[in-house]
Amino acid sequence: MEFDFSPIADNWRFFLSGLGVTIALSIVSAITSILAGLFIALLRLYGPPWLRPLLVFYIDTMRAIPVLVVLVWMYFAFPILVGVTLPPFWAALVALTLHIAAYSAEVMRAGIESVRPGQTRAALALGMSRAQLLRKVVLPQATIRMLPAFGSILTMAIKDTAIATVIAVPELMHSAETVAGQSYRPVEVFTAVMVAFFCILFPVTRGVDRLYQRVAHLGRS
Repeated sequence: MEFDFSPIADNWRFFLSGLGVTIALSIVSAITSILAGLFIALLRLYGPPWLRPLLVFYIDTMRAIPVLVVLVWMYFAFPILVGVTLPPFWAALVALTLHIAAYSAEVMRAGIESVRPGQTRAALALGMSRAQLLRKVVLPQATIRMLPAFGSILTMAIKDTAIATVIAVPELMHSAETVAGQSYRPVEVFTAVMVAFFCILFPVTRGVDRLYQRVAHLGRS
């Protein structure tokens, strides 16, 4: 079998635009997922008791349903229910956020609960408010302890963007499918996509691990 990578060279601008969409969707979905996960975790830990079963149900539901199903439902079913059609990029962003936020919430909850109760009692005894306690005592330690899990969440956000091709988001995988269909060179095209994802994910995972090794001592109590 002869390999011909000329379709990749001939369409490098098309691939580059898809890569840009992939990176943008990855970054935005990771940020929104982490922020939503923090909000959900704080509500579950410190919110009203009646709200906790609803949050647990949401978390368990999102963890039980494949992200592809959430994505397709958000793009095709959600507009029928509410009468508002989301563009493919925004539908993918909302679906990824809803899905990954459930995992983020559990990571946040575990990290916050890992801080020793004695520190919480001491901070409250010193007259700190609940907000000051979280901002100055709990979250700084919990954030460092959660760094490895944050790396996994970021990895998940980057990899899951490839699923957005099913709703025609013009990301890297969608570009690859288009070029592969036109050039009849799926081996070369999809191999290049694999290499591209590896080049993105490997530095991210190694970078998070190195950062954690440098600051891990700050999270010990």
